[in-house]
Amino acid sequence: MKDLVAKINAEIETFKTESDSLVEKGVKAAGARARKSTLEIEKLLKEFRKVSIEESKK
Repeated sequence: MKDLVAKINAEIETFKTESDSLVEKGVKAAGARARKSTLEIEKLLKEFRKVSIEESKK
C-alpha cells in the first residue's frame, strides 16, 4: 500500500510539473505528457481503491 501511495504522489508531481510547463511556458509537448500522466494517475487511483477495499475487509 505504501508503494502504491508513493507511486501516486510521484505521478501527481509529474503532472504538476508538466502542466505548469504547458500553462506558464507554453510548451505544447508538456501538454501531451500531462495528459499521459492523468491516465496513469487514473489507473493508480483505481488500484488504490481496489487495495483499500480489500484492506478494509480484513
